[in-house]
Amino acid sequence: MEDNFDSLKKYNFWNGNLPQLGFERETYTNSILEYTGNKLIKVLVGQRRVGKSYLLRQLANKLMQQGVNAKNIFYLNKEFTDFDTISSYRDVEKLIEIYRSKTHPVGKIYLFIDEIQNIEGWEHFANSYSQNYVDDYELFISGSNSKMLSGELATLLSGRYVTFEIFPFSFNEFSEATAKEPSKLTYIEYMESGGLPELFILPNEQTKRNYISAIKDSVLLRDVIQRYNIKDPKLLEDIFVFMVNNASNLVSINNIVNFFKSNNRKTTYDTVSNYIEYIIDTFLVHKVERYDIKGKEIILGNCKYYINDLSFKNYLYQGFSFGIGYKLENLVYLELRRLGFNVYTGALKNKEIDFIAKKGDRVIYFQVTYILENENTIIREYSPLQNISDNYEKIVISLDDIAFPSNEGILHIQAWKLNDLLGV
Repeated sequence: MEDNFDSLKKYNFWNGNLPQLGFERETYTNSILEYTGNKLIKVLVGQRRVGKSYLLRQLANKLMQQGVNAKNIFYLNKEFTDFDTISSYRDVEKLIEIYRSKTHPVGKIYLFIDEIQNIEGWEHFANSYSQNYVDDYELFISGSNSKMLSGELATLLSGRYVTFEIFPFSFNEFSEATAKEPSKLTYIEYMESGGLPELFILPNEQTKRNYISAIKDSVLLRDVIQRYNIKDPKLLEDIFVFMVNNASNLVSINNIVNFFKSNNRKTTYDTVSNYIEYIIDTFLVHKVERYDIKGKEIILGNCKYYINDLSFKNYLYQGFSFGIGYKLENLVYLELRRLGFNVYTGALKNKEIDFIAKKGDRVIYFQVTYILENENTIIREYSPLQNISDNYEKIVISLDDIAFPSNEGILHIQAWKLNDLLGV
């Protein structure tokens, strides 16, 4: 355990040490810091490599800038091999005891535990330390599985945590990180690359392709195959490929089963359904339910899937047909989620609405298209929104060079300006 403490010193802020902080994502850090100063556990969740570790360190650094002593910051990343011997929450408790005896912190201690789901019994640790009224702790944790706060754990920690889903870089973050002017050309570059933070520092396309492939393999192996003892890893990956190449399309489990059966692959509805849920749990893919606007209810059966980052499409599966309009729709979905909207795909009689975005009392209907190239396209994109009888906001998003005037109350937005309009 003494060796673990020596490793801990390398990654913490003590004695003037400043671990790598990366590109500062103030939208997240400012939002999370609003919840500090209490017993709530701050939980960061999201796909591997989206920057959760950097955010935890940025949060720790922000607390220090606000006056917290560096010795009161305890940061442990369970992904680092230095801490392979830390396997249970009891091991973490022993390490914290050594940390306290060596550094002698005075007052509240801020605990940052990265990829905490890799620690056996972590939920007991989180519950105990967050609610400790003898010693004062405030807890920040991260994880890469959406089910880490489900079931019994949600009951155990009921009302004691707040969750923040971390996404890859937004377009605005991409522009700032790459020092490029926000524009249509920059947006298309973003669309044809991706938003994973480390992607921008890699030197060439082949290196980027290898990097994205390694992320995909790591997530599927460690977060799905090993976790759920998957019997057919090849089928799991093929289902992921299908979901990537059919992002933005309405599909059903039966569609996917029939696709594999038509290619002489034996599988069942339950197997495909389970594998899809496992992939969704890793945040690689998001499921969007279909909503009946008139009946105001979820329609079971068909739904849409969107990938968490277009780099999986751009660098791994380029040979499949995938129009720019579908990529644009995927990016709009991700941006709406970053902005805190709950998102559905809409149905109204025989017409489809790309997105229904809800946040609090605000509801916005969206249609997304590559460009409004002619009158037929304009009619196709605007008419579904014109048929909605309520008075909620209605917006068409495209990559047109000019912004069109309002049409019967329907606003037109150029895609690269979406955040500027809604991000307030």
